[in-house]
Amino acid sequence: MGYLEDILVPIAVACVLPIMIVWFIVRQKMNETNTRTQIVLAAIEKNPDMDLEELMEKISPKKKLLKEKLLAKLLWGSVITFLGIAFIGFCVIQGYVGGMPSAALQQFSLFGAVLLGIGIAFLVNYYIGKKMLAKEMEAEQNKLLEQA
Repeated sequence: MGYLEDILVPIAVACVLPIMIVWFIVRQKMNETNTRTQIVLAAIEKNPDMDLEELMEKISPKKKLLKEKLLAKLLWGSVITFLGIAFIGFCVIQGYVGGMPSAALQQFSLFGAVLLGIGIAFLVNYYIGKKMLAKEMEAEQNKLLEQA
């Protein structure tokens, strides 16, 4: 029975879990789109002379600004980098103190290294994006100030 668990757990984590996450996200977006469609249809039925562009603008999700997207990358990069450092630190302490099997220690350290690499990639993406998109962010900010 232990052999079956050794096979099924990685398959569930590596295959089934990502598929379920994607399915839930797609389903949520479809529900949001269907809700917006129902609102527009109800508004058209009640008042066929209304301005549809204005209504669609009001009920559509707001697009994130470049600055907000970059700040999200900074946030996720910081969190994931910290988690990677924490996992690697845990492995170093466990390796020094002992009491943990070496195979599990290697897996934790590998996971920490992957998290650290992903976090650093987010941070590099933030700093490069900040440099490259400075003019676009300034133009976007000026446009928002003009609209207000």
